[in-house]
Amino acid sequence: MRVLCRRVAAAAAASATASVALAQPKLPKKLRREAEEGQKIENWSATHAASPAAYFSPDSEDKVQHLVDLFHSCSGRLRAVGSALSPNGLGLSDEAMMSMAQLDKVIDVDRQKAQVTVQAGARVSDVVEALRWYGLTLQNYASISEQQIGGFMQAGAHGTGAAIPPVDEQIISFTIHTPGLGKLTLTEEKCAKFFHLARVGLGWLGVVSEATLQCVPAHKLIQHTFVETRDGIKKRHEEFLKHKHMRYMWIPYTDSVVVVTCDEYKEGDPIPTIPAPKNIEWKKFGLEEPVLTPELPLRSLLLRKANAAGAPMEASEVDGMSFAQLRGALLDLAPLDKAHVREVNQAEAKFWKASEGYRVDWSDKILGFECGGQQWVSEVAFPCGTLSKPDGRDLEYMSELLEMVEATPLAVPAPIEQRWSARSKSTMSPAHSKGEDDIHSWVGIIMYLPTEGEEQRAAITETFWGEYNKMCREKLWPKYDCHQHWAKIELPSTQAELEAMRSRLADRYPLQNLWVAKQKVDPKGVLGNTLIDTLLLPAEELADFQAGKKRGTKRGFFNF
Repeated sequence: MRVLCRRVAAAAAASATASVALAQPKLPKKLRREAEEGQKIENWSATHAASPAAYFSPDSEDKVQHLVDLFHSCSGRLRAVGSALSPNGLGLSDEAMMSMAQLDKVIDVDRQKAQVTVQAGARVSDVVEALRWYGLTLQNYASISEQQIGGFMQAGAHGTGAAIPPVDEQIISFTIHTPGLGKLTLTEEKCAKFFHLARVGLGWLGVVSEATLQCVPAHKLIQHTFVETRDGIKKRHEEFLKHKHMRYMWIPYTDSVVVVTCDEYKEGDPIPTIPAPKNIEWKKFGLEEPVLTPELPLRSLLLRKANAAGAPMEASEVDGMSFAQLRGALLDLAPLDKAHVREVNQAEAKFWKASEGYRVDWSDKILGFECGGQQWVSEVAFPCGTLSKPDGRDLEYMSELLEMVEATPLAVPAPIEQRWSARSKSTMSPAHSKGEDDIHSWVGIIMYLPTEGEEQRAAITETFWGEYNKMCREKLWPKYDCHQHWAKIELPSTQAELEAMRSRLADRYPLQNLWVAKQKVDPKGVLGNTLIDTLLLPAEELADFQAGKKRGTKRGFFNF
C-alpha cells in the first residue's frame, strides 16, 4: 500500500514544526502477543498512511479498557481508529493503533424514545439499515455513510441544513475508556461541561466504545437540483436557507451555481417535472448521434482533449463512465492548466444544467452522494448570523474567494461546496456558539488527485496547500472568523504558520478546560498522535514533545 503523505511529511521532515514521535516503550509480553504486526493503514484519498509498530482489534469493551490500561502503565501511546476516512489521517499513528472495527453491533433500538444505542465501530450505513425496521432514521448525515459512529461524532461531521445542528448533537450519551479514570459513561444530565467538551473530543480524551443517538421518524425527501446564476443566488439566498437541507456547488470560471434543496415529502404529494432539454447542440460536441444525456458535454470534451493529447479514445470507451469518472479523467489530462480546467468546469456546468430535476427517496439515500475520486480538501466553518436574520457574510465570503481565485493563475476545479448548519453545543465543534438561532456556513475547497503519477500528485499537493489553501487562510480566514474542520486540518510547513494556527485554535476553543480534562483522564498522553498533540498541547508540553522528552514523570505528562 502506498505511503503518500507527500507535502505534509516532506515539510515536517525539513521544518522546525516537525513533531518527534517518541520511541514506543517495550510492550509487555501479553501486549506483544496480542498485537498484529505489518499492518499499513491508508486513508480514503491515499494522502496519509501509517505503519503502526503494534496494531490491535479488540472485540469487547473490556478489552478496550484493558489495552488502554496497559499502555498507560507502560507510558506507551495508543491511537484509536475507525474507518480511516479523515482526509488528514486524524486517527493514524506509527506507534500503536487500535481498530474499533469489531465493535460494530447495534445494541438496542428504543422505538418509544426514538433512540438507538450502538458500538462505536458500527458504520453509519449499517445503523441506518437497522433503524429502517423500526421506522426511524438519523436526523442528519455527512455526504458518505461509511464512517464509524465513533469517528462520526468525535471529528465533528456536520451534514447540511441551516436549522439542523452537526451530527454530534444527535449523541445523547456515550461511553469512553480513559487511561486515568477508566470507563466513563457521559450524559448531559450527569456532567454537562465534560459531556459537551468530550463529545467532539478527537479521540484525545478517551476511546469511544458506545453511543446512544436520538433518532427521528424515517422520512422521504424531495430533492430539487437546479442551476442558478451568482446574481440569482444573492437575490434568493434567504429563501433557499429555509429549506430543510440545502447546499451550493459553486463552479469557478462560470456564472453557474448548482443549488440542491431537500424537504420532507409526503406520499401522494405531486412531484414537479422539468421538461427535457430540447436544444442541446450535440453536433458541436463532436458526436455523430444526438445522445441527449447530461454527460454529453463531458464525454465530448474528453474525446476531443484525449485526441489532442495524443492518447485517442473511442466513444465506446467513455459511454459507460459516470459523471465523476468523466470529470476525473478530464482533469487528469492537465490538472494544473487553468485554461483546461476552465473548459472542464464549463462542461460540468452544462452537465448540471441538463441534470435539473426532482428526485424522491428516503433521507439517507438523498443526503449521501458521490464525492468524486481521491482529493485534497480543506474545509472551514464560520458564523453567518441567525436563521431568522442571516447577516450575508456567507455570500460575501464566496464572492471574495471566487474573485481571488479567478484572478490568479490557479487552476481551480469544481465544485467549491458550501453548506450550512445550526450551532453545536459541543465546545470543540467549529460550529459551537451560544445563540440557539445561530447558523454557520461550511465551505470546502478541493483539488483532485490522480490515482497514479507520483510527480503529478506532488505538484497538485504543493499547489493546493502552498497556493490555494494559503490564499484562503491568509486573506479570508481571519476576516470571517473561520475555523477548520477537525478532519481536514493539516500540519503547516513552517514554525510561523504553526504558531498562527495554534493561536487561532487558542482564541476559538476552551483549551484551558481541555488541558485540565486531559490531565485528569490521560495524564501521560497515551491517546495522542503527532497531529493532535502538535495542535493542542500547551506550549511547554509541545516543546518537550517535539524534543522527544520522556513522558510519565512523577507529575505526569502535563506539568501545569
